Amino acid sequence: MSKKEIYKTVAERTESLLVEKKSKFIANVKPVDNEADALEFLGEIRSKYPDATHNVYAYVIDENNIYRYSDDGEPSGTAGMPVLDAIRKRGIVDVIVVVTRYFGGTLLGTGGLVHTYGASASAGLVKSRIVDRALCDILSVTVPYTLLGKMQHEIMSRGYILDDTVYADNVTFVISVPVSETERVTESLVNLTNAGCEIEKTDKKYVDIKSEEETE
Repeated sequence: MSKKEIYKTVAERTESLLVEKKSKFIANVKPVDNEADALEFLGEIRSKYPDATHNVYAYVIDENNIYRYSDDGEPSGTAGMPVLDAIRKRGIVDVIVVVTRYFGGTLLGTGGLVHTYGASASAGLVKSRIVDRALCDILSVTVPYTLLGKMQHEIMSRGYILDDTVYADNVTFVISVPVSETERVTESLVNLTNAGCEIEKTDKKYVDIKSEEETE
């Protein structure tokens, strides 16, 4: 698993289908924490499609800069590398893509294979939701009810990630803030409330803060 403060990966496991000249290309994409997870997923897909013509794959693990790919019997350079390129050109890490092919009877040629394996992998990655994942401090921000509206407006206008709101004697907002922004956000909230808030760091975890669709 990446140790960076922020990195790009996929949010969820997905499967997608692309048909080219009667050949079926099934892209299975999964976020993984390490190489063992990637190999376990590869074994799962091979077991799921034991009669497939090829199970081409590529994966990238951020920790120790690990990457692997395989053409799995396709002509050298026409399958595994295009899948790896689809991952790399988006800057994605901690992911495996397995593209399973069922041959449809028509040869695609070298260029056709490169294009189709790359397109299949790309479609799978997009379906899996490419996200920016950031190491965040979890802040508990407690204010009196007189500041409820002001805090709600601030959270919405600034785009803070609101995890929970707890209504008791006072109101507590639980927000996720990238660690690089914690000091600035804390200072901003103190100023906003004229020091009328209590802020506590309660945890630290990775949070998906932005999807590729939101940046287009």
